Amino acid sequence: MPQGGKLTISTANVTMDEVSNFRDRVMQPGRYVLLAVSDNGIGMSAETQQHLFEPFFTTKGVGKGTGLGLATSYGIVCQSGGDIRVYSEPNSGTTFKIYLPLTDEQVALSAVEETVVPDGTESVLIVEDDPALRNLACSLLRQRGYQVRESADALEALRLIGKDSRFDLVISDVVMPHMNGKDLCDQIKRRVPQTRVLLMSGYTDDALVQHGVLTNELAFLEKPFSPGRFARKVRESAGRTPDRNGSSPKLVKAA
Repeated sequence: MPQGGKLTISTANVTMDEVSNFRDRVMQPGRYVLLAVSDNGIGMSAETQQHLFEPFFTTKGVGKGTGLGLATSYGIVCQSGGDIRVYSEPNSGTTFKIYLPLTDEQVALSAVEETVVPDGTESVLIVEDDPALRNLACSLLRQRGYQVRESADALEALRLIGKDSRFDLVISDVVMPHMNGKDLCDQIKRRVPQTRVLLMSGYTDDALVQHGVLTNELAFLEKPFSPGRFARKVRESAGRTPDRNGSSPKLVKAA
């Protein structure tokens, strides 16, 4: 809605009486929670809708979008047994309907979430192109005593590292403009091999391994994550001692 408009968010309980198909995805009969988001913006063509949930597909200009938001959302919903359905016409707005299976089970609090995580004093560089997430991550770590610097992309991060800045840990998003997190990690290991690196992404670790971005030797945190989970993974990553050759030992994905 480039000129503004009306955004409507609604919820409902719905029941599917029979098997339903949409975009080659089957949704089984049952009870679902529906979250619908509608706007009266510029809408989308049928061709755009065909590619809507493909990773890295975007209609935005360079530097204005990565094409991962809808792909990540679609993956999360589908992994939960739900579906996302889209209704749109050019100049007639768009409606996204998210269906999630309804359950009556009580959710137990994770014992891991209640674990007390030690604070830290290490020097940390956070590399994240999303300002909101970058500010949140910096705030969480500063509250825990870490010395935090921040960067909006990998090239800026390398400039900071090149100014004799000493970082115990670099936390980097995987998908960013100019250079991805894996390439940044490789550059850091060549320049300052003793520096530990923690990668984070909305993609699962399995998907990143399949695309050659992530290896078993790299520490990884999957988005979205809670403040407690983030703090535990940072403490775990910062507390590890590098190998004799300067490489960090294998770290497993946070629980």
